[in-house]
Amino acid sequence: MTKPALLELPAGAQLIYLAEGGANIVYRIVSVPPPCHIGPTDTHSASGHHFIVPPEFKGRLLRLRKETKTGISYQEIARNFDRAIRPLFSPNELVDQEIVCLPSGLVQRCNEQLRAAERNGERPKKRQGVYLSVTEPCGLLVTDMTTFCAPDTVLAELKPKWLLQSPSAPLNARRCRTCALRDMKNHQTRRAGGSEELSFCPLDLVSDKFENVLRAAKYVKGCEDQARLARILYRNPTLQKLVTHQKAMRDVGLHGPSAQSREKSLAMTLRDCTMFIKIPRDEMGPVEIRLGDLDLKTGAGGKAQYWLSLESQLIAEGWYLGNNSGLPPSECMLQRS
Repeated sequence: MTKPALLELPAGAQLIYLAEGGANIVYRIVSVPPPCHIGPTDTHSASGHHFIVPPEFKGRLLRLRKETKTGISYQEIARNFDRAIRPLFSPNELVDQEIVCLPSGLVQRCNEQLRAAERNGERPKKRQGVYLSVTEPCGLLVTDMTTFCAPDTVLAELKPKWLLQSPSAPLNARRCRTCALRDMKNHQTRRAGGSEELSFCPLDLVSDKFENVLRAAKYVKGCEDQARLARILYRNPTLQKLVTHQKAMRDVGLHGPSAQSREKSLAMTLRDCTMFIKIPRDEMGPVEIRLGDLDLKTGAGGKAQYWLSLESQLIAEGWYLGNNSGLPPSECMLQRS
């Protein structure tokens, strides 16, 4: 059986920079209208060509890989996604990704634009100096969960993180894994003169009590109608599915499979994804919920050791027990129960 041909990005594709993280930059593929014809001699120049986004690229963004020490090829990322993540969820629950071949010269042009943006002070300071990989032949097409093509919607975004307590936390813990880590980071930030982060307890998100879900919804950015958001999140099937998978892959603390193993990688990936919730302003309209940031996290580059030492630190320094004074009151459900 022959493999289906890979999708190819047209050579004339026009890209607009949207956002970037440590390992990737996301672009919007846009149409360029033809220039106005002034007279019969008017012709399209190479730089003034027009471009119409083909139907198979609509509703999708283009993700390009940066040149980083621990960079994994998009072919491998897509393969891991297809094998490990896709079977766990329905297609409409995932920010989909599909490999696309890039036209020659595209990445170099994007890198020139990044350098120009740095000179103009338009690129975030902490991202400067790192550019797109010129050896990566592919990009990833991902579901567009922005409100760009749906102006009558709002987008709420949250990280569900650890929806269950860490199996190696003390039995008398007064903090879940996420709240313990937040306390520790806030303590460090305050000592450095920074501002503390306030957020929800993930245990509230999946609580059977509506008032707990409402409490969590107050910390979710992007949707001002917190009661409506809480109704969407309450016993939400995608969240429940995520809890089920986290429960099945719960050997994540100091015990269980090696931190380098594929099982540990998948378990940690499911505890660090992002939930995107597209909510129409019309209350009768359909809500779209998808999980993203599901590239398989590997234990490479010291990550495996980091996971273990972080858990050990949370236990040894009493962060799970909430013993550290001087911090603002915790949102943790364990503190209230």
